[in-house]
Amino acid sequence: MGKGGGCLPSKNRQPLVASEQDEPTNPVGDESVSVTIEGQSRTTDAAAAQFQDGVLQRTLTKKLRIFIVFYSMYGHVESLARRMKKGVDGIDGVEGVLYRVAETLETEVLEQMKVPARDDGIPLISVEELVEADGLLFGFPTRYGCMAAQMKAFFDSTGKLWTEQRLAGVPAGFFVSTGTQGGGQETTAWTAITQLVHHGMIYVPIGYTFGAGMFKMDALRGGSPYGAGVFSGDGTREPSEAELALAEHQGKYMALMVRRFAVPHSFPNDHKDGS
Repeated sequence: MGKGGGCLPSKNRQPLVASEQDEPTNPVGDESVSVTIEGQSRTTDAAAAQFQDGVLQRTLTKKLRIFIVFYSMYGHVESLARRMKKGVDGIDGVEGVLYRVAETLETEVLEQMKVPARDDGIPLISVEELVEADGLLFGFPTRYGCMAAQMKAFFDSTGKLWTEQRLAGVPAGFFVSTGTQGGGQETTAWTAITQLVHHGMIYVPIGYTFGAGMFKMDALRGGSPYGAGVFSGDGTREPSEAELALAEHQGKYMALMVRRFAVPHSFPNDHKDGS
């Protein structure tokens, strides 16, 4: 099964399909309803929690929000992002919000590369806005098996959030674009996991939850257990319906995972002195 080795899941087993009916039980427990990190209190008004007869009751007061943050030069990653938002929006109580990261190349360079104009309807995201998300999906093209410099520059600017661990516990995932089949559909996401680790975020891959669609070999298709993906070729190839369907599935899957973590919880810090 590609480069990773390991066991191939049985095709006789029923695939896990992202649907509201299959939503797992809340994994965070019933003990607490607040978040405290390094003395900082992090709260959310997306879920109202109260105790009744010794049981934690949860009522969604407004939609949870998943920020779909991407960099797209020729539009391939943007196509995945838009379809991913459709998947997120299809889950009750959750909505997807599209954001771009800033361009780092000069206008003259972009013109020489024949980069198309951006859609001004999708705003640039600021570092401070990240803390408002209940979940995060980051999309970017590959550069030698790693994320593009524009997305890396954005992550490099999140130092203040890292110092205060403001993103700790937030579910996050990746989707990518590569030029060729060997261009990094897996490694581009894999090498990006370090960004989440240092922030204390929770990496949410899609695994093989797309079912039979993950095993089809009759057509060229991007994507992997790490997340949705697209092959861009020389820049003229458009995402296939199979690639877009996987992106939509990832949106639904992440929305269900975010709902699992909708009740605020505590991150005790018992070793502030580093011991």
